[in-house]
Amino acid sequence: MRKWFFGIALLCVIGVPFLFEYETATNPSSDPAPIVVEPVVEVPEVTPKLYGIDVKAKVIIEDVVKPNENLSSILSNYEVPLQEIDLLAKRAEGVFDVRKINVHKSYKLICNADSVAQFMIYEPNKIEYVVFDLNDSNEVYLGQKEVVTIEKSLTGTIESSLYNAMIEAGASPQLVDNVADVFGWQLDFGRLQIGDKYKIIYEEKEVEGESAGLGPILGAEFIHESNPFYAVRFDQGNGPDYFDEKGHSLRKAFLKYPVKFTRISSRYSGRRFHPVLKRYKSHKGTDYAAPTGTPIRAAGDGIITEARYKGGNGNYVKIRHNSTYSTQYLHMSRIANGMKQGAKVSQGETIGYVGSTGLANGPHLCYRFWKNGVQVDALKIELPPSEPITENHRVVYDSVMISMLEQLQNVSYPNESFQILAGD
Repeated sequence: MRKWFFGIALLCVIGVPFLFEYETATNPSSDPAPIVVEPVVEVPEVTPKLYGIDVKAKVIIEDVVKPNENLSSILSNYEVPLQEIDLLAKRAEGVFDVRKINVHKSYKLICNADSVAQFMIYEPNKIEYVVFDLNDSNEVYLGQKEVVTIEKSLTGTIESSLYNAMIEAGASPQLVDNVADVFGWQLDFGRLQIGDKYKIIYEEKEVEGESAGLGPILGAEFIHESNPFYAVRFDQGNGPDYFDEKGHSLRKAFLKYPVKFTRISSRYSGRRFHPVLKRYKSHKGTDYAAPTGTPIRAAGDGIITEARYKGGNGNYVKIRHNSTYSTQYLHMSRIANGMKQGAKVSQGETIGYVGSTGLANGPHLCYRFWKNGVQVDALKIELPPSEPITENHRVVYDSVMISMLEQLQNVSYPNESFQILAGD
């Protein structure tokens, strides 16, 4: 009996805790654990804006300027009173010339729910915009979109011409022109070889994910006839310029190409068959074939001594650069505004536009060059270079140059063969 009693007691001791847990599980307490409630975070409402203007519940109309449209005709279509338009035009003085609203340029109208125009935004280019406030203030002000500058590289091998090679590689015509300007005195782009190679590191501006124009070329390498030519952009206090690996300036006192990278249609010659006169005569200039309207640039700093129309020359400009050198630019379709006798011009400034006025059978620039009063071949004359890297800038330049050459080394050339082009 004692053994039975002891066994029953032991069973009770062991089983009571399990029984308690079962009861707890099947009959939960009347006081359950508290429920944790996460606080509700209110997200502030974002007010939609366009050009910095609140456009919530607004109607936005997008369009482009059509032929013969101007500020008045555009706004009149949206029932803006003429006196208000006139006030806007006056308020715009000194901010934006409303006469420069050009065809095919974009504009937007921000209207209220009743389609009454409250703002007009005109975009003269991809970066800038002009706001015409049609509310009580009649304010006119300029704005600028956020511009992101991206560093890019481009490389290629010449198969026919620099222009074709770079365009096929994805470059814009403007970038081709810029490369030609940088290496204009080191390389004759009319005599390149198949297999010549280039590397370019440059900046490009982007707005809203789209290209908005080129920045400068930062560095470049060009291999011509197996010889490397380098260009590094550096500013030693007088504005950015380009220098080689030894610190020599790549720029001369004069541009080599007064019309941006184009085809030479006729060179300086003592005896050339004239295409209009149909007889042989000397041709003391260099002809650059280019489409009508192509800008013509001053080859160097100087003062205009002539700017007019004259017989076979057509519209032309002549510039005295110093006591030694003068240049002349013939057959312009028109002379640029402000170009008149006595006006000062800077190297690269537009002085006129390619045409075929005077004795010419097609659009081109006849470029003439004088040294000490005698006409000479502009492509053969030796000209003084711009200032090299000065000693007080040498250490900084060497650091920039070495870094740039390392960047260029990290850009791979396409693996193509080297051949000689047929003779020029």
